[in-house]
Amino acid sequence: MNLKQVEKISKALSDVNRLKILQAIQCCDDKLECSTITASLNLSQPSVSHHIKKLVDAELIEPQKEGRFYFYSLNKSVMENYLRALKKL
Repeated sequence: MNLKQVEKISKALSDVNRLKILQAIQCCDDKLECSTITASLNLSQPSVSHHIKKLVDAELIEPQKEGRFYFYSLNKSVMENYLRALKKL
């Protein structure tokens, strides 16, 4: 993982609401639908969409479309590579 990727992931993790989204996904069998995230974190739908976009762009979560709904799961390999890259710094 190069330093630009480390920077992008670090920026995505720098917001408490994004950390809460990651935590919520992890607690719910690693798969969560957007409306469930909105309800559980008491955030507006546009706010959740914004945070999810940042997490997807950083490749920390992966979207999966099922019918009309998107479900999100953690990308554990990216997180593991990120942690390894931080240890090397």
